Amino acid sequence: MVFDLDETELREVNSRLQAVKPKDNMRDFLLSNPRGKHNLAVGLDADMRARIDGHVGFYCAGMNKRAEIVVNGHAGPGVAENMMSGTVRVRGNASQSAGATGHGGLLVIEGDASSRCGISMKGIDIVVAGSVGHMSAFMAQKGHLVICGDAGGGLGDSIYEAVIFLRGKAASLGADCVEKEMRPEHRETLERLLREAGIEADPAEFRRYGSARTLYNFQVDNADAL
Repeated sequence: MVFDLDETELREVNSRLQAVKPKDNMRDFLLSNPRGKHNLAVGLDADMRARIDGHVGFYCAGMNKRAEIVVNGHAGPGVAENMMSGTVRVRGNASQSAGATGHGGLLVIEGDASSRCGISMKGIDIVVAGSVGHMSAFMAQKGHLVICGDAGGGLGDSIYEAVIFLRGKAASLGADCVEKEMRPEHRETLERLLREAGIEADPAEFRRYGSARTLYNFQVDNADAL
């Protein structure tokens, strides 16, 4: 089914996509002429496919469950925000806070991502073919952030148990983020993520970063600094 957003209201398009049921035959949708509209294809909760031909605004594919969503263009802030499962693919660049607070699923950005990519991620896997901006993976709790390019300053600041794989260079690491040994099990995870994302990159060129766990407990010796 094709929806032309020049002719059909955004609210109507979202309502139709959100109404897909497990036994429905219609599971393939094409959304044309998005023209940067906000909140497009949000809250989907079915095994279905939605292809968006054009650029999208804020929070596209937010709260996604199970659906496969492809953006043939660039995405504004918060793409795949609070995503639970499924796959979201941006064939262009993504603005700030891509995949923020995501609990699961796979977000693939074939271009670059701006600042705060993966902020407070809680289980989502994010693969960026290009570079990411500053404060990416800030307070990331769980999941994986794969960066095939470079990273801006403050990478992984206050990170918890999420894992960062970086092929390029980071302008700086955030508080409590350190480089860690890349063991065989980590190499296998990275290979799987790159394969699922359809991105060709040599896992041997990546380094692994994670939490030094120095922020987990209060240090009484630092009390005078408060």
